[in-house]
Amino acid sequence: MQRLTSQIMGHAERLPEGSALSAKSFLHLGNRAALDQALSRLAERGELVRAGRGIYMRPVKSRFGSRPPTVEQAVEAVAQQRGEVIVANGAAAANALGLTTQVPVRSVYLTSGRSRTMNLGQQTVELRHVPRWQLALADRPAGVAVRALAWLGPEKADEALSRIKRKLPPDAFGELVAAAPQFPTWLARSVGKAAHG
Repeated sequence: MQRLTSQIMGHAERLPEGSALSAKSFLHLGNRAALDQALSRLAERGELVRAGRGIYMRPVKSRFGSRPPTVEQAVEAVAQQRGEVIVANGAAAANALGLTTQVPVRSVYLTSGRSRTMNLGQQTVELRHVPRWQLALADRPAGVAVRALAWLGPEKADEALSRIKRKLPPDAFGELVAAAPQFPTWLARSVGKAAHG
């Protein structure tokens, strides 16, 4: 077991801080149960941070000690490891576009995977499953607009779209219009109205 943990740490130390590791990437070193146990021990000792079920990350070391990776790094690692689309929630998107002054208090991300929570040190991150259309255009500016509009809802969509049209570059707004067929009727109608208005 000692040899296995040092082999895992040897590999982890060659990766950039905040990189994700999973038992699957070490199957050449031993069986799955032994790998899971070794990774779990490394997390208990603080040499790795558990970011989610079966996903571990290198802590970020500084002159003040080590700390868990940022929420953004952890979310990106989970997305890569699981092959999911994970994006910021609608409230954060609306705030980024200047459509609201509310600042989300909790870390909530939208995912194509199952809903769950992750614990990173003292911080809890919620991953919430949403319909595929809310993940359209991922982290592109038009995708941020989609999530903001979904969060604002049908009552505020027309007004928000006129502001979004002024804010987004024409090509990004064009992407939003092109993606409209995959949106619910209320949103597709509002996007069409804004495109021709």
